[in-house]
Amino acid sequence: MPGQSPLNMMRAEPRPLRRRPSPPRRKRRLWPFILPVTIAIIVLGWTWLWSYAAGIAREAEAAWIQREAALGRIYACGALTIGGFPFSIISRCDQAAAAFKYTQPPFEAHANGVAFSAQVFRPTLLTGEVSSPITLADAGQAPTLVANFSAARVSLFGLPPEPQAVTVTLRQPRLDRVSGSDSGPIFQAEAVDVDGRIISGSATSNPVIEATGHFTGATAPKFHPLLAEPLKGDVDAVLRGFRDFSPKPWAALFRDMQAAGGGIEIKALRIERPDAIVVGAGSLAVNQNGKVDGLIRVAVVGLDNIVPLLGIDQLIGQGIDRLAGGSGSASQGLNMLDRLVPGLGGVVRESATSSVIDNIKKMGQPTEIDKKPAVALPLRVTDGVIFLGLIPLWVIPPLF
Repeated sequence: MPGQSPLNMMRAEPRPLRRRPSPPRRKRRLWPFILPVTIAIIVLGWTWLWSYAAGIAREAEAAWIQREAALGRIYACGALTIGGFPFSIISRCDQAAAAFKYTQPPFEAHANGVAFSAQVFRPTLLTGEVSSPITLADAGQAPTLVANFSAARVSLFGLPPEPQAVTVTLRQPRLDRVSGSDSGPIFQAEAVDVDGRIISGSATSNPVIEATGHFTGATAPKFHPLLAEPLKGDVDAVLRGFRDFSPKPWAALFRDMQAAGGGIEIKALRIERPDAIVVGAGSLAVNQNGKVDGLIRVAVVGLDNIVPLLGIDQLIGQGIDRLAGGSGSASQGLNMLDRLVPGLGGVVRESATSSVIDNIKKMGQPTEIDKKPAVALPLRVTDGVIFLGLIPLWVIPPLF
């Protein structure tokens, strides 16, 4: 090139300088700050939710107690504590007491403790657990009955004044009389479960209630010889005719049932003894005197084992004593036959029982239960007295 020396022409052209890239700026990590803030929000939110649910549960529990108080059932406790955080609400009452003022006679009950609990997401379902023993006594008197059990639970669903369901569960319950000459066991069982729920209407308007019960290993020999052997059974019944289920005595509820022409439908009944089975269904109503009328059709396996326990000899003995001008005592009537002819009373017992069994079988219809031969019979209820044919079995107390 003109104007340049050969030396300059031999030099390489200078390369432009490259800038080194600056190191990227480090982003500040926020998760160490976000995580504890999130956890704190969750904890605070859960605490608020637990407190809110606990408030609802306390209101429900207080409303149940207020409802019971309107029925003359007053509850109290020596010490009350509330806990269960974070997943449940537990209200514990130590040295619990209850006074039942409207019963005849009024009585009081005392228990070691009662605990009601509810889950955070279902605060209207209250589950109560009772600690045994429970003592029962006339107002202001010493205990006459003591109830023991391995577990006792009561579940209440719904907000007062409109309960929707009640469930009672007892495990190994036992009731003993602890005073008087006839002290001893009155009732005991392996398990008892009772469930009641409204299937139509509501607690404030024409409720229809379905009640189911289940028991195993139950005995009550002081009530009737038929109850001396362990029983297990199931019953399913529907009660119609209640005007409402507002706080009122049971007698008032059954008066409403009678006035409305309602009644009790026994959908299914099954009772088993080691030597007999009874199944049945039927309907019952309440008459103007508060006594039960109705008909239950039953089928019986082991009729020969049941009839001798129905007290046929007692009825015969009373009739013989009345004919002789006595007071109607069964033992005196049969003893009179033994005095006339030794052993005659025993012969009359056996022949009368055999005759009654034959007549009952002729009155019934042959059928089967669990592939076992059975007899189908009508069980009539008249003015509160349960009859098997002409034999009175049981007297149901007036409902009002």
